[in-house]
Amino acid sequence: MGDDLAAGYLGDVRLRYRRLKTLADGAAEQIDDQAFHAALDPEGNSVALLMKHLAGNMRCRWRDLFTSDGEKPDRDRDREFEREPADTRAAVLQGWDAGWRYLFDALESVGPEDLARTVHIRGRPCSAMEAINRQLAHYAYHVGQIVFLAKHFRGDDWQTLSVPRGGSRQFNESFRSAAGAT
Repeated sequence: MGDDLAAGYLGDVRLRYRRLKTLADGAAEQIDDQAFHAALDPEGNSVALLMKHLAGNMRCRWRDLFTSDGEKPDRDRDREFEREPADTRAAVLQGWDAGWRYLFDALESVGPEDLARTVHIRGRPCSAMEAINRQLAHYAYHVGQIVFLAKHFRGDDWQTLSVPRGGSRQFNESFRSAAGAT
């Protein structure tokens, strides 16, 4: 992969990760504490548990990206899916933001020359680019769940985080206008 293409790729994935965080934050902001901790069924996860899980994953995967395994020995993944007394909304959001800081700091340090470097996850080697893509897909999956849950609990008071229903034509026209297209 040429340096220009690699630099473009890194810019794109950084943007996509930031958009995922913005989407999840926008969803969580729309629900109260009860909904934040509510699950649809006993086997389901709440917004809080999904955020707690992603925070734990980010802390492990992105801390010391090139120098230690992405599954750190101090991680207790199973506990990420258990609500504990300390899991207040503020504490979950603090861990969530800390996880994203690990991710953004690590991604800012990755240059085009690093994409082919080897990282390890659970003892298995993969390229940095593969690890970046793997996590992007994982986080998008869970952010979709967060948005779904928040929208469900917010109901008719939900404020869309994307193109509003029935607004595609107007959105497309404004998008084209902003881009200078005809």
